[in-house]
Amino acid sequence: MQEPSLAAKLGAEFLGTFLLVFCGCGSVVIASEFLSENDVQIGIGLLGISLAFGLAVLVGTFAFGHVSGGHFNPAVSIGLAIAKRFEWKGVLPYAVTQVVASTVAGVLLLAIASGKPGFSAVESGFASNGYGDRSLGGYGLVAALIIEIVMTAIFLYIILGATDDRSPKDFAPIAIGLGLTVIHLASIPVDGTSVNPARSLGVAWFAGGAALAQVWLFIICPIVGAAIAGATYALITGAPSAEVGIAQNPELEESQRTI
Repeated sequence: MQEPSLAAKLGAEFLGTFLLVFCGCGSVVIASEFLSENDVQIGIGLLGISLAFGLAVLVGTFAFGHVSGGHFNPAVSIGLAIAKRFEWKGVLPYAVTQVVASTVAGVLLLAIASGKPGFSAVESGFASNGYGDRSLGGYGLVAALIIEIVMTAIFLYIILGATDDRSPKDFAPIAIGLGLTVIHLASIPVDGTSVNPARSLGVAWFAGGAALAQVWLFIICPIVGAAIAGATYALITGAPSAEVGIAQNPELEESQRTI
């Protein structure tokens, strides 16, 4: 099969990242809680939000992973490059595309949410990540730092394991999507769960100064966690270390196309 062009890969990354942020953050902004006709507070809650993020990655990976690898996350691109599953020259174009896509998703979410009288992106938090007084559970900086590093490392271990040449490849998107769901279930109360710098930036622009003042953590810590997983996966699991990206290695292309 002919290797997709860089433009096609970036287009797939844009669509997948947009899907993740628009549906995942949209579940927080629009569907997490609202009043019914009887003024009863209803909504999808923690489980629903976690599923929205996880299912968005699952369907996005099935739909676009065969074109771009289905990263949808700068930390994933960096972690895969460190693990030698992705070429370093593709990291910057992927990361820029992912951030642009998440920002476009944020713009459209803001346009929709602003249709509700009295809505304020700053006052609502607009699905942005945060710690201290911006944490749902009141968790501080250190807790957010630790959980972002650990959860992103776990996410990368899941991705690397699910796309390992020794694993059943057809189920990789399911494992990755459900893995992200579990990560959100365990960490939303701490900091709203990022594990993805693009996801955090895409809504922080519109949530105001407090969100932007804290967004550094949700850029740095996911990258650190991804780097740890990328550097140690082969050592821990005994996986053979790939020396080139999948685009240049026909033997790895079929088994690792969706990562």
